[in-house]
Amino acid sequence: MRLWSLHPSSLDRQGLTACWREGLLAQAVLAGRTRGYTQHPQLVRFQQQPEPLVAVAAYLHPVADEARARGYRFDRTRVDVPDSPRTRATPRIPVTDGQLDLEWHHLLRKLAVRSPDRYAAAERAGGPTPHPLFVVVPGDVETWERAG
Repeated sequence: MRLWSLHPSSLDRQGLTACWREGLLAQAVLAGRTRGYTQHPQLVRFQQQPEPLVAVAAYLHPVADEARARGYRFDRTRVDVPDSPRTRATPRIPVTDGQLDLEWHHLLRKLAVRSPDRYAAAERAGGPTPHPLFVVVPGDVETWERAG
């Protein structure tokens, strides 16, 4: 499961699609609709929120927005909590600059192989931008991170 801390606009088609699927899986886990992945480390930051399902919805809606901007049609009805003032008011979740940097370099390695145009654009961007749900704070890679 890769729930990117990066802004969805950073992702290529494959990454955006996978992010959507993984976000929906995270939602299913948080809602108790599946027995798999219940101990997945990337769920920690959502589980720690006062309303985990609202937080994951607040994560998924910007992913769907980016998909729509690119002409893709992600089925927003699959998100348990509709986009609303409630989801938009979800408290931003801290993510460390070390985590964002790790994910950025992980993504760059993927883009270099499968999406050279996106890779070039990412290189020009000069660095990572966080997903709108997250606020960057100083720190090392998150303790829940398992990627090397």
